[in-house]
Amino acid sequence: MIPQRRLRAAFARRLSEMYGQEVPAYRTLVEVSREVNDAVLARLGGDAERLGSIDRVSAERHGAIRVGTPAELQQVARIFGALGMRPVGFYDLRDAATSAVPVVSTAFRPVEADELAYNPFRVFTSMLTPADRRFFDPDLGARLTAFLAARELFPPELLDLADRAELDGGLPEQAAERFLDLAARSFALSTEPIDKSWYETLEQVSAVAADIGGVASTHINHLTPRVLDIDDLYRRMTERGITMIDKIQGPPRWSGPDVLLRQTSFRALAEPRRLRLPDGRVETGALRVRFGEVEARGIALTRAGRERYDALMTRTDTGAPDAARKIWEDDPEGFPASERGLAVEGLGYFTYHAVTDRAPDGRRPSADLADLIDQGWVRPEPIVYEDFLPRSAAGIFQSNLTGEGRRDDSRDAAGYDADRLAEAIGRPVLDPYALYQDIQDRSLEEVARALDLPAIK
Repeated sequence: MIPQRRLRAAFARRLSEMYGQEVPAYRTLVEVSREVNDAVLARLGGDAERLGSIDRVSAERHGAIRVGTPAELQQVARIFGALGMRPVGFYDLRDAATSAVPVVSTAFRPVEADELAYNPFRVFTSMLTPADRRFFDPDLGARLTAFLAARELFPPELLDLADRAELDGGLPEQAAERFLDLAARSFALSTEPIDKSWYETLEQVSAVAADIGGVASTHINHLTPRVLDIDDLYRRMTERGITMIDKIQGPPRWSGPDVLLRQTSFRALAEPRRLRLPDGRVETGALRVRFGEVEARGIALTRAGRERYDALMTRTDTGAPDAARKIWEDDPEGFPASERGLAVEGLGYFTYHAVTDRAPDGRRPSADLADLIDQGWVRPEPIVYEDFLPRSAAGIFQSNLTGEGRRDDSRDAAGYDADRLAEAIGRPVLDPYALYQDIQDRSLEEVARALDLPAIK
């Protein structure tokens, strides 16, 4: 029996191999990421692994896919459920971007700490919103819905194997091989001709809409390695002649702890695609839909930490990097410049570990977290942020679009939230804050037991 965690790791490797063949610049991105990580490890030693072992960081990937309907999203959930991945978080990219990005999203990922440590593969999954009249008038929305309803993204055999793997916690070796083969093939870039007229009709609304609803299949839109120094990577990729987007999305580089997520990418490439013309002839054209994203992950923030982050980003989003950094460095209402500050002010999530070999000094531990840290009774370790930022995701999408598209804000928006998305998926969309809080709370309970204390404050 091949357990789910091994299926997940094997699937991530297969996607990486396949995507590297389809998009050679991705192989360059992985190579440069490895160079940067090796350089950081040589420079910082063990401190480089503060937010995950170098083996985990080197193997870590997140993918991104796009689907058109609730039924397709539900099928995706079955495939990722076979890999021990659950939907976490709700992201509305429609209002996070200034250009037309008519999708709502969630991320499928492992949720238990040991599963994340084994292989944290995650897939940011977006669903088109044809009922949103700001983007699609009734006629186009109806045509799009009919087109999506007529296609089949995933073969029934794959879905049956997925259900079996989720129910049994894995698959026998032969069935596992078949599942992995079918799953990887389902996310490969199709060679079937694309109806050029239909694709261009949707592209006038949004390049994202065309990529989802203008074709009869889905595909990996990007596959993202993790890097320990994204600024160095950006510089090295540029020196290799790779055209990068114009900025690194997320918080600025500063002297304090890395928080949440920083992302950038090389620009979407013109890939040859077969296009069917109105007269039935097929020609070879080029479409720009896939790009090479890379990310640097930091500490997961609590709700209070996220509020502070959002306030800072409102002030720094449009400024130059140096100006943004100065605000982060100098703002008295900003973030503390140490992990200890994040921990004791309740701004970041940590796991806490009792120090059992602490030198005796005659003092008894208190139940105050700050005292326990300062007196050496407790060692905090940061919890890595495993999720996404809507504005950063929208910024990456937007930076790689072929045009702004169109939207009419005088028309009605379709209402979406986590509950509606959960109904579409047929499973709960988990709250990432609750997941981080549970990991932290369990660690504090273990500390309290180890030190014979009441609840730690």
